Amino acid sequence: MRYEDFQFILFDRQPDGVLLATLNRPQAMNATNDRMHWELTQLWGVVNEDPATKVVVVTGAGDRAFSAGGDLSVVEEMANSQQATLRVMKEASDIVYNMLACDKPIISAINGTAVGAGLAVALLADVSVIAEDARLTDGHTRLGVSAGDHAAIVWPVLCGMAKAKYYLMTADFIDGKEAERIGLVTFCAPRAEVLPKSLAIAANLARGSQTAIRATKKSLNNWMRQAGPIFDNSLAMEMLCFLGDDVKEGLAALRGKRAPDFPSARLPG
Repeated sequence: MRYEDFQFILFDRQPDGVLLATLNRPQAMNATNDRMHWELTQLWGVVNEDPATKVVVVTGAGDRAFSAGGDLSVVEEMANSQQATLRVMKEASDIVYNMLACDKPIISAINGTAVGAGLAVALLADVSVIAEDARLTDGHTRLGVSAGDHAAIVWPVLCGMAKAKYYLMTADFIDGKEAERIGLVTFCAPRAEVLPKSLAIAANLARGSQTAIRATKKSLNNWMRQAGPIFDNSLAMEMLCFLGDDVKEGLAALRGKRAPDFPSARLPG
């Protein structure tokens, strides 16, 4: 695959071997449709094989969101199709493992809301810079499915088990300042400074010893690789939840912009 084959990711070459990749569905807050979700599995291999790129910075188009998760149409399809669920399960796994396999540094410039698959990219980046007023949430339990597309492999490493359990079970939103405070992201900054700061970090890394930086990244990623079986289990559990009634109520609540009334939360009788 070549850069020009991507439909929903734009590329802009910066000086010194830095590549800016922009998630580009601003009308949908850069939410992932089927094609964009698949493109996020392919991006890291293309970058890794590109001799002109030393560091990649990922951000979202527009001023509202980095990526607001998956399109509700995709969620609805998964709740009604085993084939769709299996496809998304493989892609979710590929996004995580392909990011870990990319030798080159990945920096996320989180310029707005980050949820779901978008949050996976934001937090699995090697360096993350978030806007102070940006909000993020894993969001899965709000939908009625378990946290599975990245959280189990990286949240406990980043912010510790106590915070990971709370935020993944409640799906509460976290703003940029709190995300930095608990260690979920590397830095927070005023919104206007997020991309310039990210590009400056990328330029600094691009001037360093590429062999040393890539070897360091590879070694540190083994902390997450050893959690691979935990992640694989979490992803399978998430997909099983798509077979239940809670996800249908969660989807209806999201569409209706109301609080969900999950069947599993109702007392018997």
